[in-house]
Amino acid sequence: MSDETAKTPADHVADTLSQLKEMRHYSKNNVEMLTTEWLLFDGELSKLKQTKKIEGLMELQGQFHDAVESVISDLEDVLLELRPKPEE
Repeated sequence: MSDETAKTPADHVADTLSQLKEMRHYSKNNVEMLTTEWLLFDGELSKLKQTKKIEGLMELQGQFHDAVESVISDLEDVLLELRPKPEE
């Protein structure tokens, strides 16, 4: 048997939130890097007729980032509900 205490639903939500916040951090960095690359090489990509591919990636990455933000917000609300209220 394990000596560890079983995790509560609030613990699981908190762990998931932590992972999502890490994903959000990397997602934001990825969007910024892709945008920087896009701005630097827009002319060359246009000549190669590859701009639509990069635009699509930027849009998808932005949508992912927005979705992660939404889930984080929702789970933060759930976590508040799961945590015991302080006694008065």
